[in-house]
Amino acid sequence: MEIIFLGTNGWFDTRTGNTICTLIKTETGNIILDAGFGIAKADRYLDRQKPTYIFLSHLHLDHIAGLHALAKFRFPRKLVLYTVPGTLKTLKHFLAQPFTVPPQRLPFSLDIRVVSPRMRCSGVTVTARELVHSSRCLGYRFEHKNQTVSYCTDTGVCDNAIRLAQQADVLITECALRKGQDDEGWPHLDPTHAASLARDAGARRLVMTHFDAENYRSLTQRRRAQSQARIIFPQSRAAYDGMRVRL
Repeated sequence: MEIIFLGTNGWFDTRTGNTICTLIKTETGNIILDAGFGIAKADRYLDRQKPTYIFLSHLHLDHIAGLHALAKFRFPRKLVLYTVPGTLKTLKHFLAQPFTVPPQRLPFSLDIRVVSPRMRCSGVTVTARELVHSSRCLGYRFEHKNQTVSYCTDTGVCDNAIRLAQQADVLITECALRKGQDDEGWPHLDPTHAASLARDAGARRLVMTHFDAENYRSLTQRRRAQSQARIIFPQSRAAYDGMRVRL
């Protein structure tokens, strides 16, 4: 498995990065996590002969705005887009005029489905659990050939995040807040929360992404967050657009 960080910003694009999107490549398929504007770069890395799946964590705009760029892609196989239970109608409304090119006019077949708590996609076992956020949000666990990648964004500290991250080879979390910053009723993690989650779950590596574009205006600030996380969990890294992690 290989992880490629296509967009690592939360909220909006800046010179530091695009809004959040992460690609997991396996020998059997492509898995795209969230669809911020980073997804527009996915065609540089996708193996188009393999099936592609998009998993949305929730429908805040920085996680779905990049779906507007789907019209540029040419998937030889059907693209499957998984959304959170209870959001299918809203997502279909967004993927239509006047907002974007409707699915029936895309140059490939798009199948929009509601994710199940446990399912399989091209040999990958997928587990979904609800996280703690201002709207309904899912975290994911992907298991393939004794390798595990867990993905928890956007969320506050919660038991389900620890369950998803248990013994993961790579745990991907958000880091929207600066150390000690109050979430003001909009749950997110800071670097110490993310590191504590990785430590408590027994994860092997932590990669932090979804850096709030207002809180983290430079890569230097991200590196500071990385240093803060490493005090608690030494195998912590701050992601940047284009970064690759191999398992």
